[in-house]
Amino acid sequence: MRACMYKLVIFDFDGTLADSARWMAREINPLARRFGFRQVSEAEIETLRGCDTRQILDRLGVPGWKLPFIARHLRRRLSQEAETIQLFPGAKSLLRRLAGQGVVLGLVSSNSAQNVRRILGPEAAALIEHYECGATLFGKAAKFRKVVRRARVKNAETLCIGDETRDIEAAREAGLACGAVAWGYAHREALARRAPTWLFETPDDVADRLAA
Repeated sequence: MRACMYKLVIFDFDGTLADSARWMAREINPLARRFGFRQVSEAEIETLRGCDTRQILDRLGVPGWKLPFIARHLRRRLSQEAETIQLFPGAKSLLRRLAGQGVVLGLVSSNSAQNVRRILGPEAAALIEHYECGATLFGKAAKFRKVVRRARVKNAETLCIGDETRDIEAAREAGLACGAVAWGYAHREALARRAPTWLFETPDDVADRLAA
């Protein structure tokens, strides 16, 4: 098996490994009623996938001070329904392939560590060496830096993989290469406009293209 060109790969969770977008779409309007922001139609949810995170917050009318309360509520709701969230097809195989190539795996998420581990399942969870969960909406860059330091690798040896424009922004803020996935929450075109280091079409595409 060929080696990977990166020593450390840090994954986002929701929308990258876990297919939680449909669950989130069901939660958005109950969340809006609870926290007092604008409700949306199914068609508008699709439109929002082409926006970056700050544009989404502006369109929904969500003030920044409410974000920690919304995030806490979402983590609690997801813990109640974790069994309804599945990994994307090919996600476990991707983790196995990278680990088999000697890659150290990390995971940075806004979700809770308990939720992440439950949805991953014991086998996949054991493949990931470094977890940094509970990140704030725009706080992933600091979490990325912590994982890099703990793994004792160089920035140039690290790739961060996510499904949203804020994942690309956070990786760049941390001085790291960024990979965007076309199967997650944000539209492919929205991700491509941010010119990530890599734009992956499928989970299999990740390990295939990163083989040195």
